[in-house]
This record gives sequence, structure tokens and C-alpha cells, in this order.
Amino acid sequence: MKIFKILAVSAMVLGLTSCVSKKQYEALSSNYKQCIENIGERQREIQDLKSQNSALSGENNLLKSQHDALKSSLDACLSNTGKSSANIDKLVGEINASNSYIKQLISSNAKNDSLNLALSNKLKRSLDNVGDDDVQVKVLKGVVMISLSDKMLYKTGDYNILPAAQEVLGKVAKVINDYDKYSVLIEGNTDNAPLSSANLPRDNWDLSALRGTAVAKILQTQFGVDPARITAGGRSEYNPKATNMSVSGRSENRRTEIIIMPKLDEFMKLMDIAPKK
Repeated sequence: MKIFKILAVSAMVLGLTSCVSKKQYEALSSNYKQCIENIGERQREIQDLKSQNSALSGENNLLKSQHDALKSSLDACLSNTGKSSANIDKLVGEINASNSYIKQLISSNAKNDSLNLALSNKLKRSLDNVGDDDVQVKVLKGVVMISLSDKMLYKTGDYNILPAAQEVLGKVAKVINDYDKYSVLIEGNTDNAPLSSANLPRDNWDLSALRGTAVAKILQTQFGVDPARITAGGRSEYNPKATNMSVSGRSENRRTEIIIMPKLDEFMKLMDIAPKK
């Protein structure tokens, strides 16, 4: 309304231009221009305020929506308090059962490690006078592994046990019999030099398997190892320990390994103590 009054006054002033002095006219004209500029500024301020009001209305609606969602979640949490408590109790029970299982597992593993170390030490002492190149005893991945060189056990390309090897196998058998709760795995290995014959052994597969079973039979028939504890086989050239590009590497690969480890049923017993879900 104030703006219209100003315009009306300005119009009247313009109408009276001929009745006033030039100086008065210029003053009125200047006031008129200033009024027009003020009107423009006020209009821009009004638009800015409208924009701010629209933005604030949007924020208010968003906050209201978030408030409603939080209230809904709070109501759901409150209604499920009883169920949550039961779930927490169940979870605590499962954690306690798992902790108990872990303790038993650690205890069992520690016991097996101690037995394996004692077995390994006993083997090393009993085989102390045998050359390191011919016999190696290691504890590897929870089992005791005895690696016997082929030159000590057999003639080249043959699987019959040499008489000189009887003493070493007898010492190994004595320790195996002392640890009668352990299983015995015997593996024959070869290098990659081809072997072809119409008679046994026909190839490296035959040679490695026959060497493994030959050692098994000696342990059983001459030294009284229970055959039910023994598994024998061959891995041919496919489990090398060294490169076949050198003489020493091929010699190392032509080995027979006797692996002494806890019986399978011992592992099954260990599995039975796992907490049930």
C-alpha cells in the first residue's frame, strides 16, 4: 500500500512539473528514482525470504519424517526386549561352549605335540649312528616323518630290501611298537627318470608302490608291527622334494617315507567334543 502511495505522489509531482521550479523538479525526480530502486530491493528481499521459507519447510518435513521413523524403531525395540534378552542368553551360552571346546582343542593339540616331540627325540637317539644323508627325522604339521634314502634300502631300480637296511628298520619298528596308538603310513617316491619294463616294476608308479609295500612287509613280518596300523603306497615322481635337474636332487627324491601320526579315531574323538549348534 505504501508503494502505491509513493507512485501516486510521484505521478502528482510529474503532473505538477510545470508548476514547480527546476530545482524542485530535480529533487522530486531524484526521490522518485530512489523509491523505484527501493521497491526493487524490497521485492528481491521478499523473493529471498520466500525461498528460505520453502527450504525451512522442507527441512521441517524431513525432520518430522525422521522423528516418526525413530519413534517407530524405539517402539519395536521396546516390544522386543524380552526376545532380545533370550537371544543374548543363548549367544552367551554358545560363546561359553565354544571357549570350552577351544580349551580342550588346545589341550589335545599340546598333548599331541608333546607326544610327537618325544617320539621324534626317541627315534633320533635310536638312529644316532646312522648317516644323516640316509635317515632324516622331522616333526612336520603335527606328524613324525622318517625319510629313508633309496641307496640304503634298495639296489637301483629294485624294490627288495637290502640286508644292511634291516638294522635301521628294526630300530624304527621298535619305536613304532612303543607308540602303539599311532598309525603308520609308508610312501615310496622316485625321481623322474623313466623306467620301462615288461616285468615288475614296469614304471615309476610300480617301483614306488612296491618299495612302500616292501618296507611295510618287513616291519610286519620281521619286527612285529601290527599290519592293521600300516598303510603303504607309492607317489611315483609326483611328490619331489628337490629338483630332478641335479644328481643330488634326484637322489633326495628317490626316498621312502615312514609317517607316524595319531590314528583317525583320535581325530574323530576330538571332533565329538565340538559344541553342538
